[in-house]
Amino acid sequence: MNITVIGLGKIGLPLAVYLSQRNHVIGLDNNKDVVEQINNGQEPFPGEKNLKKNLKEVLASQKLSATLDVSKAIKSADVILICVPLIIDKYNEPDFSNIDSVVTEIGKHVVNNTLIIFETTLPVGTTRNRFSKSIEKISNLEVGKDIYIVFSPERVLTGRVFEDLVKYPKLVGGVTRLCTKKGVEFYKSVLEFKDDFFGDSVWALENCETAEFTKIAETTYRDVNIGLANEFAIYAKKKNINITQVIQAANSQPYSNIHTPGISVGGHCIPVYPHFYLSDNPDSTIVYAARIRNESMPGYTIKEIKNKFPSLVGMSIGILGVSYRAGVKEAAFSGALTLLKLLKNEGAIVFGYDPFFTPRELKDLGFECAEDYSNLNGIILHTAHDEFHNLNPDMIKELKFIFDGRNVLNRFTKAENSFLYFHL
Repeated sequence: MNITVIGLGKIGLPLAVYLSQRNHVIGLDNNKDVVEQINNGQEPFPGEKNLKKNLKEVLASQKLSATLDVSKAIKSADVILICVPLIIDKYNEPDFSNIDSVVTEIGKHVVNNTLIIFETTLPVGTTRNRFSKSIEKISNLEVGKDIYIVFSPERVLTGRVFEDLVKYPKLVGGVTRLCTKKGVEFYKSVLEFKDDFFGDSVWALENCETAEFTKIAETTYRDVNIGLANEFAIYAKKKNINITQVIQAANSQPYSNIHTPGISVGGHCIPVYPHFYLSDNPDSTIVYAARIRNESMPGYTIKEIKNKFPSLVGMSIGILGVSYRAGVKEAAFSGALTLLKLLKNEGAIVFGYDPFFTPRELKDLGFECAEDYSNLNGIILHTAHDEFHNLNPDMIKELKFIFDGRNVLNRFTKAENSFLYFHL
């Protein structure tokens, strides 16, 4: 079986590597540097467990190759998987420009009997009403008869893609029932699940709309849960209550699932996918309120700091962690970037620290850089990378405060400090 994976990012590349362990896979990307790195056995991004080892193995077996050649990658494929991210614009509306161009190229080059799978999270109705119609029009091939189109959401977490691929049920919803059948047969043939405690590990859903909404529902539910946790944290602070103990105690009840609050919620999923739901559901109140709460957390952080230090002009403030989540390198939609902007507006000099980013990359994002923390007046812990858990402020002579946005440095609450420690 010949498989083409379009989009060799943090989801697409591990997926391509996994599939190429038993199939011939072409990885298609429009970034020349990424293609060259992959073909040379180099990781384009750090933090994905076992990616480097697995990549070298499949390259050695000549089962995987990366290319810029759109025509070759699409025409040679029995199965095409699309892992190109759909983002939102400045108005929080879906920006289809990149993925529409991919769909157009598929329509130009696709051949009879090809299975086309969208794993990119999409607004409900997109697979059928936008992409399928576009491919049919350009290719003159009929979906469900000449070609087969399904939606099957990725359900993996960056950093552990190989593990998650065979851990959670694969959901498949087609434009037609035959499309669904083709999609289910494909995933059953390529995925080897280690635990089958869900019963059948590949689930045939009623249609592509059901599969699309399932992914949005999963992510939006978590966004609402985190928004509620953030609201609880603000309330607990007003009442001088330890929110960490509250969450631990509440989650001891088997039906509770309260997330840990934090400065912000970032990444490609949480701040983006709820807007897919909101884009065609103006009657939503709960999801909209959760988005407002989560997006307001960097501003709340600055407000809390200014309550203690009314003027931040000229203060050197370090943001620990630029990534949206611990253990990964990804700054897209990270609350650290919002903190950077807000602190600069207050006249602060803002330094960035993150073990996954080079000084050049941090400067390109807008941060000042320094080798250590010695000249800082303030610290905001944004991302709970392991490297920050053992922070030692003793060598920072002019340190005035630490704001712990993840509640992982709470040992300072029990110590006599020369600086102010406070947290959510």
